[in-house]
Amino acid sequence: MNIGAASEKSGLPAKTIRYYEDIGLLRPDRAGNGYRDYSMSDVHRLRFLQRSRSLGFSVEECRQLLSLYGDKQRESADVKAIAEIKLVEIDRKLSELTELRDTLRHLVHNCHGDNRPDCPIIDGLSGRAQAAQ
Repeated sequence: MNIGAASEKSGLPAKTIRYYEDIGLLRPDRAGNGYRDYSMSDVHRLRFLQRSRSLGFSVEECRQLLSLYGDKQRESADVKAIAEIKLVEIDRKLSELTELRDTLRHLVHNCHGDNRPDCPIIDGLSGRAQAAQ
């Protein structure tokens, strides 16, 4: 199938499919006219990539996962190890975001939001609020 059909079946834009090919995540066959010729196996790999990327896996992690996906002799422990590392990373990011939210919530709560020029949000962003403590 051509790239348009592969795009439709995988749900990925043609530009993304070409990018994945450029970086070696996908190697479709070439038709006699030189055009890319995608198989259903390629579409499955594209869907796999789409889902992996949506779960936050980097391109390099996707490369590792694709390698394991294609290896029928793989050990599930290898796949689990990659997923566990990603899970730890996501938990760390969530913790950082929670801390950021709490800090911003505190600044917003302490701002009167009136017509006076003093503003705890500006002071907090400039570091003046921390220097005064």
